[in-house]
Amino acid sequence: MNNFFNKIVRLFCLCVFLFGHSSADAQNRNLPADINPYFGPVGKQAVMPNAAGFIQRWLLLEPISMPVKSNVVFTDSYLKEIFHKQYFPKQMETVPKDGAVVKVSKEKLKWHALDSKLFNVKLFRFATSFKKSKYGVLFWAVTIIDCPEDMKDVRLSVGSNGASMWWLNGEEAVMLEGDRRMVRDDVVSKKLTLKKGRNILRGAVINGPGMSDFCVRFIDGQGKPVRNLSIQVK
Repeated sequence: MNNFFNKIVRLFCLCVFLFGHSSADAQNRNLPADINPYFGPVGKQAVMPNAAGFIQRWLLLEPISMPVKSNVVFTDSYLKEIFHKQYFPKQMETVPKDGAVVKVSKEKLKWHALDSKLFNVKLFRFATSFKKSKYGVLFWAVTIIDCPEDMKDVRLSVGSNGASMWWLNGEEAVMLEGDRRMVRDDVVSKKLTLKKGRNILRGAVINGPGMSDFCVRFIDGQGKPVRNLSIQVK
């Protein structure tokens, strides 16, 4: 009797183990294999910024095709027109859901919730992994930042390749103009306030030829990274 009971218990444990791995594998199978060095699926729990304060959890929209063959066109006036244009409904009003599809002109583009494995979010690799256009494109990124208390006089510190614009809670925070390479802390915003609770950070990155990526973190008045934040995408 004991032997039979032990066999049943072992069989049950094996089933639980296999089911757990199958679920994880199924989740991972939703991502292209060649994205693995750069991104992974988002976990159920919120995450903190990494040790240097960089935000690695994002909702990324598949790239919007843009008629850009050279980055020399990235003047302030051109970028402001591009970044303030509405490409899809409720662009600046809602947080998209993972897997949601939006129509931009004749393109149907999907949102993907991803955890970057690097401090810099590799947009070029994101595009190529999903077999999307990688040159002459505009990327959109969104994340949710939960704060335990009001945080005044913080600054948004950004690096991007190429030009980009970033909004905190619907207000323009910083723009990186011109043809540039991604350098951490390349441009720092004016003083901002992260309010207690939910804050929405959005970014748009445009690039012509070449690689595309970005890195984002908040820094305090002493230039130190702000890490006591909870990052999620829903």
